[in-house]
Amino acid sequence: MLFNNTCLDILAVAESMLNGEYEYRRGNFDEAFAHLRKAIELDDTMPYDEPWGWMQPVRHALGALLMEQGRVEEAEAAYRADLGFDKTLRRACQHPDNVWSLHGLHECLMRRGETVEATIIKQRLDLAVARADVPIEASCFCRQERAA
Repeated sequence: MLFNNTCLDILAVAESMLNGEYEYRRGNFDEAFAHLRKAIELDDTMPYDEPWGWMQPVRHALGALLMEQGRVEEAEAAYRADLGFDKTLRRACQHPDNVWSLHGLHECLMRRGETVEATIIKQRLDLAVARADVPIEASCFCRQERAA
């Protein structure tokens, strides 16, 4: 056990996430997204814990790779959920003002020409970036292309 979660449960999230990123690199996009969605499901259903049992929100990878494939609406939904904007997740699974998801959401909004909300999100993103200790060029380092 690691606090409230078993190591096997935590490693199951890691395995699904790794398989998703691996299949993505192999060009098997649908299979990759299926693995990443499974990792999200596993992560979301782990018992509440502080800190989280799995520290890397899987929605970062899913959103970034969906974005890279031009699936902007799906990516936007992943970021909104992660940030808690759409109320689909219980509070313990949300990551408010998460710099990675803010970056991804802002990019989605810009890609679809939504400038009003993008301006508001950009303000929040700028505050989050000011606290970051690494440059934020995409919502996940797994993404091969960077935002313009």
